[in-house]
Amino acid sequence: ADRISFSCLFPASWHFSLSLQVVPRLLLPSLRQLLFISSVLYYVNCSLLSERHLARVTDVDATDTSNPNMNYGLVVDCGSSGSRVFVYCWPRHNGDLHELLNIQQMRDQHRKPVVMKIKPGISKFAKTPEKASDYIYPLLSFAAEHVPKNKHQETPLYILCTAGMRILPESQQEALLEDLRTDIPVHFNFLFSDSHVEVISGKQEGVYAWIGINFVLGRFNHEHNDGDAVVELQGQGSNHQEAPVRKRTAGVLDMGGVSTQIAYEVPKTVSFASPQQEEVAKNLLAEFNLGCDAHRTEHAYRVYVSTFLGFGGNAARQRYEESLIKNTAMRNKLLGQHVGETAESPLLDPCFPTDLQDEIGPSTQSLHLRGTGDFDQCRQILQPFLNRTNETQTSLSGVYQPTIDYINSQFYGFSEFYYCTEDVLRIGGDYNASKYARAAKSYCWTQWKTLRERFDSGLYASHADLHRLKYQCFKSAWMYEVLHSGFSFPTNYKNLKTALLVYDKEVQWTLGAILYRTRFLPLRDIQQESLKGVHSHWRHSFSFVNNHYLFLACFFIVFLSIMLYLLRLRRIHRRAAQRCTPSSVPWLEEGLGSPTLPINLQIL
Repeated sequence: ADRISFSCLFPASWHFSLSLQVVPRLLLPSLRQLLFISSVLYYVNCSLLSERHLARVTDVDATDTSNPNMNYGLVVDCGSSGSRVFVYCWPRHNGDLHELLNIQQMRDQHRKPVVMKIKPGISKFAKTPEKASDYIYPLLSFAAEHVPKNKHQETPLYILCTAGMRILPESQQEALLEDLRTDIPVHFNFLFSDSHVEVISGKQEGVYAWIGINFVLGRFNHEHNDGDAVVELQGQGSNHQEAPVRKRTAGVLDMGGVSTQIAYEVPKTVSFASPQQEEVAKNLLAEFNLGCDAHRTEHAYRVYVSTFLGFGGNAARQRYEESLIKNTAMRNKLLGQHVGETAESPLLDPCFPTDLQDEIGPSTQSLHLRGTGDFDQCRQILQPFLNRTNETQTSLSGVYQPTIDYINSQFYGFSEFYYCTEDVLRIGGDYNASKYARAAKSYCWTQWKTLRERFDSGLYASHADLHRLKYQCFKSAWMYEVLHSGFSFPTNYKNLKTALLVYDKEVQWTLGAILYRTRFLPLRDIQQESLKGVHSHWRHSFSFVNNHYLFLACFFIVFLSIMLYLLRLRRIHRRAAQRCTPSSVPWLEEGLGSPTLPINLQIL
């Protein structure tokens, strides 16, 4: 060839060519070899990059509903403010017991996730439970349109209710669930049983969230490279064997408006400071097996999950304001002062940006505030709201927390952990405590007027609003204290990432729920494959044996036919001979010797 071309599809369409005519003849042989080797290495590199890119792209491809080996599953998240249906899909299990189902969120022809949300929450129908199935009907109709009709009967449907239903009396919960159990099978042909609809606990929800995030991160794939972080699993090996080692899973931190949650794997043997603590730990530790074979422990996990109501960003601010109103009123009464009663004599609040003015509380007991923007003082004021105790292995409100291996661990922080670091401070991602504290201090010290000007100029995240600006100083201090004083993370901890999405995907706890609840389905595929293999082997063996004996049978039939034909010819010949021979010579038939006949001689 007179020209060598180079091209790669990733990250862009790179292409160039080099004519060998421009190369001196003396250098041509060695240069040919060099260019050939370079082109091969370049092609391999491009291929690897392309494979990685395609691996990511396939996650957003439209789901091939014509594939007969594609399976589907539905999860309805009945939350406090609304309900959402998520449609998931996965190909037939490959038969490897080491691997889980490859569950992905189904995507429509426009490559958008198949999900639908309705309002209000199902708990609003507590007094009219007979309307529950009518309420859920649009979600299931939407899902039924996307799942191929011939797959409905084998598509599991789970309806799982969370916080809004938990606060209802048990009788009202059961009435709503019973209406769903009764009416849904009448209108839909999904794989649905009584156990597929329930109110799940906060612990279950936390475990499902932990499963979903680690699944997307690929932490359940136990084939690891030398550079991957691993953990030893104490208590799962025998006394004479080394403890098994597998990929390190990621812990989850989540702070919403009302509650804060922490979940992480406890790979080592758990110890307790007291029998009482052990009893409490039973409700916070979840042990489960994600694998389809209960006898295999490679997918067995022990996860600590704890949810703290009242420790979310908005709930903490409400508790803080209630404390300010109560303490200020008491101090004014004892000292005869009027602090905070008017805008001219406001109570100084270190948790507000400098010079921000606000009025809190009911009109009969309102309190005027003015911010001083002191991040460190705000942190100190907030520490009592953590309700810490002096007991060992405890966190917020003295709740039991097993030891975290801070050296060999990784955590992801969602919701407020992300908003506090990114929306205004713009340092989301890898968390650095000292960098975060400096940015928060700078923000708190800044004049409210300047912050408003920056906001109007669009210098903050697109979804940051005035509410975020107003409470950013407080929430920054609250997040810092929860993380470092409440959960006891050291300030030099380097393995916390704050994120809104995982691999550009919003990970819902519903993904973990369907992973856990369909964990035994691979057995069905594996058994079918095994039976198929046995049947195929039997059919192949039968085919060989059948062909062998078929030849012998045909040979025998032909041989028998020839013999019968010969016998028939013989009988025909005998009958013909009987008709032609006279009756005076019976000896010819009887095979006797000739008789003695008289001979007369006559002489002429």
